[in-house]
Amino acid sequence: MNPDPSASIVASNLQERPFLINDREGFNTLAMELFALHAKHGPVYREYVQALKIDPASITSIEQIPFLPIGLFRDRRVLLEGLEASLLFTSSGTTGRVTSTHHVPWPSLYERSFTESFSAEYGRPSRWRILALLPAYLERPGSSLVYMAQKLIEQSGDARSGTWLHDLDGLAELLREGEADGIQTLLLGVPFALLDLAEQHPMPLKHTVIMETGGMKGRRPEMVREELHRVLKKAFSVQQVHSEYGMTELLSQAWSQSGGIYRCPPWMRVLARDVNDPFTRVAEGRTGGIDVIDLCNIASCPFISTQDLGRVHADGSFEVLGRFDNSDLRGCNLLVE
Repeated sequence: MNPDPSASIVASNLQERPFLINDREGFNTLAMELFALHAKHGPVYREYVQALKIDPASITSIEQIPFLPIGLFRDRRVLLEGLEASLLFTSSGTTGRVTSTHHVPWPSLYERSFTESFSAEYGRPSRWRILALLPAYLERPGSSLVYMAQKLIEQSGDARSGTWLHDLDGLAELLREGEADGIQTLLLGVPFALLDLAEQHPMPLKHTVIMETGGMKGRRPEMVREELHRVLKKAFSVQQVHSEYGMTELLSQAWSQSGGIYRCPPWMRVLARDVNDPFTRVAEGRTGGIDVIDLCNIASCPFISTQDLGRVHADGSFEVLGRFDNSDLRGCNLLVE
């Protein structure tokens, strides 16, 4: 099938739509429009739907939409016909090998997605001093997490906001200064580095929110979320540890302000599938594989079947409990012991 230039025009004109969603009907309408677009003009997704012997015309509700296995981002160019990427996000395993690539034609769409979802949960970035402790991510190109952190840091407008690699002594001193001055601070960090900071510089943090991104990147043994949060809460005398859920293949994030319970922005929805039958849904509160509808993934694929295990609750919030066996370790996930 020859590329249809109109597909890229249609996709480009949809960039505003995710941020206008305010109810389930609006979500479902855009999801169905995007399914029709990708089933026809997304080469990888179209091939997948055909392999399943599904007639796109037979899909009449979002519950019937097939989700693209996330592993296809490893060696396939998942992008609508007629579009070219101006930015590539990549993920890496514990050995540093690139395991996935997300082709992004419109970086501004990603920026709007994380800015609006962050602001809905925490207020505008300009209210915060943002300190991003992201070794491993900062040491390689193409990290979507680093891109997000750096843009939020720019928006914070605080001269002391910034990224941190290995200087834990300097970071600890800045945290103490901010505490003394009553500066509202967000410390965003990869868990192994936050644990290093907790061991070397425990201190009470009354004006600082600690937010972990999940995953040890091979630097420490994996631990369950509850144990990670227990250690951090004790070291820093905080009541809650916050969390961010995102991944290379998505342009949206979910945020948790306590207990690892994540909430999605209006344009994102998480569902759970049966671990033995990926085309069957499990009941609310039951453990299953996590499928994500990200309506900001207009250009690549809005329907992603991840390798995470979790539970979805009646109000749409969800938990991440671990990963399927034999999955590559990824930075945005914690493993169950």
